[in-house]
Amino acid sequence: MALHLQRDLESLERQVLAQSSLVEEMINKASKAIRGIRPELVSQIMDREQLVDENEVRIEEDCLKILALHQPVAKDLRRTATILKINNDLERMADLAVNIAERAQLLSQHSGFGVPEALDRMAQLTVAMVKRALDALVRLDVDIAREVCLSDDEVDSLNREVIFEMQDVMRTQPDFIEAALSLFSASRHIERIADHATNIAEDVIYLVDGEIARHKHDLDTFDHSID
Repeated sequence: MALHLQRDLESLERQVLAQSSLVEEMINKASKAIRGIRPELVSQIMDREQLVDENEVRIEEDCLKILALHQPVAKDLRRTATILKINNDLERMADLAVNIAERAQLLSQHSGFGVPEALDRMAQLTVAMVKRALDALVRLDVDIAREVCLSDDEVDSLNREVIFEMQDVMRTQPDFIEAALSLFSASRHIERIADHATNIAEDVIYLVDGEIARHKHDLDTFDHSID
């Protein structure tokens, strides 16, 4: 039974790693699409969505089979639970990449509208977070995972900069209201991808150390603020 469990877990991990590569590719292209307003990348991103959805269902079904048939405990249970959670995060990240691509397509219809520098930095940082989170997953590296968690605050700060800038655009340049709303939405989607990358990093910490790291860095920040 133990050998069958290990074989099934290894197969599951290979599926998740393949899915993560696919999603990372979608996010990279979505970032390029919105930063450079490149609508020609949209179809490439859309073409991947159905495959990601199919993979997500298959991985979830395999996780549930392992739980039902093998009834894993201790570290094997953590591995299965972690893969189940990461699988969901990856699918949501792919959906958000599609949403960003759609916003890039809308922005291409507004000539003269420029992408703020804050969004450009935010997109680059988020892509780096996704890559690092997935590296942490492949290597089971807790140090990399913790670095990803710490980067989330910077993404949140840049997101606020973009929001304030778009609010100013809508007040002063009414012709660009629709474009500003599209970019506002894209910024929010990028910020959510960073949140999911953080979730994956926290899941790696849980998988390796058995420590539930979710919200911990938020609590640490709160503790420092009241010292």
